[in-house]
Amino acid sequence: MNTEGITIEICLDSVESIINAEKGGAGRVEFCSDLFEGGLTPTLGTFQVAKAHASIPMNVMIRPRGGDFSYSDLEFETMLHDAKIFREAGANALVFGMLTPEGKIDKVRSARFIEVAAGLPVTFHRAFDMTRDPYEAIEDLISLGVDRVLTSGQEATVPEGLDLLSELIERYGDKIVIMPGAGITERNFKKIHQQLQAKEYHMYLHSPVASAMQYRPDHIYMGGLLRQEEFLLQHTDQARVSSMVGSMKS
Repeated sequence: MNTEGITIEICLDSVESIINAEKGGAGRVEFCSDLFEGGLTPTLGTFQVAKAHASIPMNVMIRPRGGDFSYSDLEFETMLHDAKIFREAGANALVFGMLTPEGKIDKVRSARFIEVAAGLPVTFHRAFDMTRDPYEAIEDLISLGVDRVLTSGQEATVPEGLDLLSELIERYGDKIVIMPGAGITERNFKKIHQQLQAKEYHMYLHSPVASAMQYRPDHIYMGGLLRQEEFLLQHTDQARVSSMVGSMKS
């Protein structure tokens, strides 16, 4: 299995996870908040603390809310402001995705976002997987000058989307970085890489960590009915990252 030159990007949402990903040997992180929503824009304060404690390249998610990727004018304005803020704060790259209501790449707004990024690399995230025509969509991204696209091959996970991913990498891999992501683990990576031979992979390698809280009232909730456990945190697992990186070298 040829793994020379592969970059492992870890998706995460805390300073602790960034530090763990760096210690585990990851090449880069995608820094978000609220992974329960699929990843939203992190706070500037969290980013600045992370920069003070870690040197790993951080690609910052710019996504104002969960749900779909057709944004209101005010949401789009927010994205442009956040892009400027994190560009100036020292982000390695910006991660975004915008679609038209018809399921196409929003080329007008994407072009404006890239303009605000002012030369900073940009990743188009899995909004790509919600497009009506993946070939039209990726050609639009290439024409816009997008650096990479994160995709599961328009399926729920990479293992299910291998056929489309293989075709996209073969047809467009020399024009844009095709970064498979969603459902890649230490157990299935070797098989996935043998088929795709991608140069970058996106992974979420976490483990639960018990909260430090001792007093735990069980009749009060901070979220809605669909919620995560209040006293169980999720952090990137340094050992899992190390195992993943180590398996690539063996």
